[in-house]
Amino acid sequence: MARSFDFEHAPGHLIRRAHQLSVAIFMEETGGGDMTPVQFAILNALIEDPGEDHVTLAAKVAFDAATFGSVIGRLEAKGWVRRQADELDRRRKLLWVTPEGAQAAQAMKRAVSKAQARILEPLNAAERKQLVALLRKLVTRHDDPHC
Repeated sequence: MARSFDFEHAPGHLIRRAHQLSVAIFMEETGGGDMTPVQFAILNALIEDPGEDHVTLAAKVAFDAATFGSVIGRLEAKGWVRRQADELDRRRKLLWVTPEGAQAAQAMKRAVSKAQARILEPLNAAERKQLVALLRKLVTRHDDPHC
């Protein structure tokens, strides 16, 4: 009889489980409020680079461009993001974080930092640094194989 696939040791399965834990901890620490991890990333990216276009911003936060518009729509409905057509190319939509959006992101920073610490809590200091370095390398190399 064929043996089943050992998914419990498969990197893809472990990364998916780590992502599930990460989101659960984020939601616990932030009170399960109105902001998801992706929305938090978008708001912070717009604080850094106001007036960014949809495509560039989606790439910056590593989010699927096809569903990115619906996330922006939810942020816009909350009054946290302002969307405007580019004057030079009306098809291109530019985004800005509103003062309310910046305030919401700022209010979450402490809880998000606490969530990040909780995610790494089972590891010692050296393991934490190593894990983050390995994850960055994994993501960077898959994003740009020429690195």
